[in-house]
Amino acid sequence: MTNNSKKSILFICVHNSARSQIAEGLFRHYYREECNVYSAGSEPREIHPMSVQVMAESGIDISKHRSKSLKEFEGEEMDYVITVCGEGQFTCPFFAGGKEYIHKSFEDPSAFEGTEKEKIEQFRVVRNELKKWLGQFYANNLEK
Repeated sequence: MTNNSKKSILFICVHNSARSQIAEGLFRHYYREECNVYSAGSEPREIHPMSVQVMAESGIDISKHRSKSLKEFEGEEMDYVITVCGEGQFTCPFFAGGKEYIHKSFEDPSAFEGTEKEKIEQFRVVRNELKKWLGQFYANNLEK
């Protein structure tokens, strides 16, 4: 599954429907030439439509992504396993094949309660926070 000349990154959250999907889409869009990027969850659900919408607003199409279980990656080795759960590092799923583990907490936009307008704004906030943090992660860990 992984190309050995590229760094492999697995983004994880519980449902693989919002945060990890957005992170995968962003990182793949900006750094696909240098990294193999994946996402998964311990309890995968369908990708949240607002995840697809806010990514499309940024010119990134994740409409063909699918939610994946961590089981699909069993036996694989990843250079970086990054959990993006907001509930706390110890409630996030664990993947045994990581060389390096990083946790960065992001609120779950799909758990936000409010009007449709307020919900989509929360997805935008998380997308923007992820974009900023992923740029910093890349600069600090992968930039040559």
